[in-house]
Amino acid sequence: MGVCSGKFGWTAKYMRSPRLLRALAFGITALSCCSSITRLSAQSTTAAIEQTDNLRGMVLNSLTHEPISRALVFSPDNRFATMTDDRGHFEFTFPRPEAEKTAGIAGTSDVHSLETSQLQRAGINRPTMLVARKPGFLPRNNGQEVLQIGPAQQELTISLVPEARIVGHVVLPGSDGSDKIQVELYRRQVREGREHWDPAGTAMSRADGEFRFAELSAGSYKLLTHELLDRDPLTFNPRGQLFGYPPVYYPAAPDFATAGVIRLSPGETFDARVSPAKREYYQVKLGVTNAAAGLSMGIQVWPQGRAGPGYSLGYNTADGLIEGSLPDGTYTVQVTTQGPNAMAGMLNITVRGAALSGPTITLVPNSSIAVSVKEEFQHADTVPQGITIISGSRPVPENGRRPNYLQVTLLPAEEFGFAPSASLRPPTGPEDESLIIENVQPGRYRVHVNTSIGFVSSITSGGTDLQRQPLVVGLGGATPPIEITVRDDGAQVEGTIEGTTSTEVRRAGFNSPGQLQGNVYFVPVADSGGQFSEAWVSQDGKFQLQQLPPGAYRVLAFDRQQPDLEYASDEVMGQYDSKTKVIRVVPGQKEHLRLPLITASE
Repeated sequence: MGVCSGKFGWTAKYMRSPRLLRALAFGITALSCCSSITRLSAQSTTAAIEQTDNLRGMVLNSLTHEPISRALVFSPDNRFATMTDDRGHFEFTFPRPEAEKTAGIAGTSDVHSLETSQLQRAGINRPTMLVARKPGFLPRNNGQEVLQIGPAQQELTISLVPEARIVGHVVLPGSDGSDKIQVELYRRQVREGREHWDPAGTAMSRADGEFRFAELSAGSYKLLTHELLDRDPLTFNPRGQLFGYPPVYYPAAPDFATAGVIRLSPGETFDARVSPAKREYYQVKLGVTNAAAGLSMGIQVWPQGRAGPGYSLGYNTADGLIEGSLPDGTYTVQVTTQGPNAMAGMLNITVRGAALSGPTITLVPNSSIAVSVKEEFQHADTVPQGITIISGSRPVPENGRRPNYLQVTLLPAEEFGFAPSASLRPPTGPEDESLIIENVQPGRYRVHVNTSIGFVSSITSGGTDLQRQPLVVGLGGATPPIEITVRDDGAQVEGTIEGTTSTEVRRAGFNSPGQLQGNVYFVPVADSGGQFSEAWVSQDGKFQLQQLPPGAYRVLAFDRQQPDLEYASDEVMGQYDSKTKVIRVVPGQKEHLRLPLITASE
């Protein structure tokens, strides 16, 4: 009997067994079922994966580019949140709708080809923005970016800026640790291209004199201590000589203007030490006339001719007196009230070795300044429908002759000042055609005029050119009207970013359509006419500006907005000379420019 040479080596004898044939058939069927189950399991796993949408990324330190662990990543609407791992990674997983549901909306089963609104209607619930947060880094809206997320985006990187800090000690000689002193911080800001100092926070020193300012962004700061009367129970005599600690302007300047500037970089910690000196203090009582009963007052005190914070006096409403104490010196005391009938008063006083009582501050109403507008339009199609003009060939609308395309604002011109800004009051009724700025406190102001038609060719008041000089508002005196001339024959400038294609421009910092892609600044050259103007760069690297006032300009292109650009300073602008184009334009001129791009790292 021969032997079968098949794979299993079975003999023909066994192959003819009916029982074995049935067993073999069952085994083949079982193997087939197992194979099918394996295929179904794999298909189910693939289907489950396809039903989810992943978004992953990293959170990095913007200074060191190192990953940040245990940072909270969340959407601004607080619907999504997660923490980064020890390598700075995070991941979100979102359920996807069935392919048929998606296809029914967009005519396609490709989720990545849909717009965000279509994805939301289809049931894909994913964030459109993400931010991150962690102690030791700047919080949201303080130097932190909010990242827009595309509907098909799968990965992103979020950068956090490390906070800067100012820490230090106030050393009070002979103190037992019970005296605590208030420390105040001011930050340098840029307003209309000029330096200005705004409050940035206060802190109370601890028993050991330590103070701390955290979550500070990079920038320039000034530090000072407030006054502190000596109330040591062992030495204080309410009937004897008063002693106190006058303000100290870091490091040891006599006033705010000459105080040292603390320049902070991201993540830097600056250690400041101040040592107030004890001096004799004397009682001060000043009368107030024309003050309405129960009216709250704002009182500012500073060394004469050196406006700044630090000194203080209070108002006793029961007696109608300004009271407090000051060391020897000559001071300016300014009193202001708020409301529709606001008033102001100012007085210079001298404290010299004795209490001061008797001088009176007289309050007078704040100034109201009239504004007149002269229109010298050269083109009949300048004014679009719905805009009210004063003169010209267009009919005057029924709601009066008040021009509704102008905004006039007075901005304090001092580096440090207490006066608020002021602007045109709204019309009092349908027949009110007047242009008036009300409740203007005494001080020096720069007149800012924004027009949606043409350009402002001149701003004057009493013969003073307010485009070059500040407007001086005296106490109680009449201020000549502000006269504004508007023209429509300005220059036209268009151009491109030099040496960039559309792709390169986007890589340089320009983002998705619909956002500002970059900024071109037209900075007037000193004493050559012109007004600061701004244009926006489109995604293809082009820009244009209509109605540029005649004059000479430095023209610069940045890859993002520059709100802190101190363009009124020749020293600051000189840093960009190598990437600046200087132009001079006359009325009606058309100018074409090609500009190099100044990036954030420059």
